[in-house]
Amino acid sequence: MAAKKRAFGRIRKLPSGRFQARYLGPDGLDRPAPHTFATKKDADDWLAERQSEVRAGRWRDPDAGAVNFGEYAVRWIEERGLAPTTAELYRRLLRIHLLPTFEAVNLDEITPPSVRTWRAERLAATGATTVAKAYRLLKAILQTAADDELIHRNPCRIRGAGKESAPERPIATVAQVDALADAMGPRWRLMVYLAAFGPARPEEQAALRRLDVDTEDVGVWIRSAEPELATGRRVPGDTKSDAGRRFLALPEFMRKDLVRHLAWYAEKKPNGLLFVGEKGAPFRRSTFGRKWRRARAKVGLPDDFRFYDLRHTGHTLSTRSGATLKDTMVRAGQSSERAALIYQHSDRERQKEVAAGIDARVQNERRRAAEKAAAEESGTQRARHN
Repeated sequence: MAAKKRAFGRIRKLPSGRFQARYLGPDGLDRPAPHTFATKKDADDWLAERQSEVRAGRWRDPDAGAVNFGEYAVRWIEERGLAPTTAELYRRLLRIHLLPTFEAVNLDEITPPSVRTWRAERLAATGATTVAKAYRLLKAILQTAADDELIHRNPCRIRGAGKESAPERPIATVAQVDALADAMGPRWRLMVYLAAFGPARPEEQAALRRLDVDTEDVGVWIRSAEPELATGRRVPGDTKSDAGRRFLALPEFMRKDLVRHLAWYAEKKPNGLLFVGEKGAPFRRSTFGRKWRRARAKVGLPDDFRFYDLRHTGHTLSTRSGATLKDTMVRAGQSSERAALIYQHSDRERQKEVAAGIDARVQNERRRAAEKAAAEESGTQRARHN
């Protein structure tokens, strides 16, 4: 009796004794199996799986994933419409951490085991925070490839691999902030105070102009940001989020610093930059960084204490001065926890109250420090007389 003709696909026995399977895909192209089979049953099982995929609408072009990862990743970044600083970060992560392993590999050749091996090697070579960022980028790229139906499923499946567990950042005392401001010099004193008692991000301060300063209500308007790329180019743009556009009420004691800075150091034209270098040009991160490192060493703060850590100092002062979580979020220009805090409110008047609380606390700490120093000096003098 003649063998029953297959309804889906064809199987052929090769001279070698192995079996070849092929079928007509939904796209009308003849699709051979990527390898031969030891038995006819194995070939038949393979065809049955392909038939099930076609019937369930899960069939995918087996050649779709034959796309070079390096080329796809570069195009992925270009097509995202990312902020310049984010695009710069992604390109750096791609160049340093992803391309050395995956540049010559096709998308469909990246497997869960290869991702686990890559991550283990990266963890042995660099910090966990950087690896988490690189993993998130890899996962995002491959998720888009899955959405594009170039791969069947995202191979990045390591639970928690994209989470960062950075150590708690240090905070400075009021005395240390004052010492840093003095060590940075009068031109940069206000930047230190805006970072610590605002708290304003460095890229927000870079964009501040004369018209953003309110000496009557003692505060500044944060309307935009100008981050500096690794090339030294500053990129004017929006704040980090919608919440970043805000009025930053400042402690009363900063009124004098604001007035003096406008008179002495800000660009003289009506909408001139608030912070410029000695030669009148926008300040550079490299130049400011050198001044910051010298000031940090003079004050005795650890080498890993960054200028950005002054924001953490500001958050702590706000909380200790009676600010709610919502108040702190508004001051910091943060938009997270929005759903949980939707019924809470922090208007401009409340922000001024928080600033007043910071003012009182700073002035109190300064007074106690002065009283302590005076008492110690008095005790020393009495000891000398005795």
